[in-house]
Order: sequence, then C-alpha cells, then structure tokens
Amino acid sequence: MSDVKKAAALRYNEREDNAPRVVASGKGKIAEKIIEIAREYDIPIYEDPDLVELLLKVDIGEEIPPELYKAVAEVLAFIYKLREEVV
Repeated sequence: MSDVKKAAALRYNEREDNAPRVVASGKGKIAEKIIEIAREYDIPIYEDPDLVELLLKVDIGEEIPPELYKAVAEVLAFIYKLREEVV
C-alpha cells in the first residue's frame, strides 16, 4: 500500500457547467499543496481513496464523466450538509 498523498479539487458552477469539473489534481507534493490551499480557504475536504484515484484520470478542466456522478453527488451532499451546520 502506498503512502503517497493524492488529491483532486472539484468546482461546480450550476450556470456554466453540466457537471463538476476537476480544477486540480495530483500526487505527492502537488496533493499536499491542494490540501494546504483547501485548508487555507476553509474548503471542505472529503476523503475517498477510490474516488480520488478515478478523479486523477480526468484531465484538468474537464467535467467528471457520467459514471462518477453518483459518487461526486455524495461529496456535494456532504459539503452542503456541512454548510447548513455552520449557518
């Protein structure tokens, strides 16, 4: 089992996008930087090793493929729930 950090960042703009887009992804130092920036800006972090492996295969700027919609919907639901708890 590898201890190399992996991360992917998604953005979803309902008015512009048909589906969430991968805006950053990487392994090692790049993943650490993605996580650092997320923490710096209070962006929720959702840990799912299987999902991040799949997201690493999506090109930066591309919408996620339909087969990932359900998994990413769970992430979005997690984030919306967190935001409701804060408000």
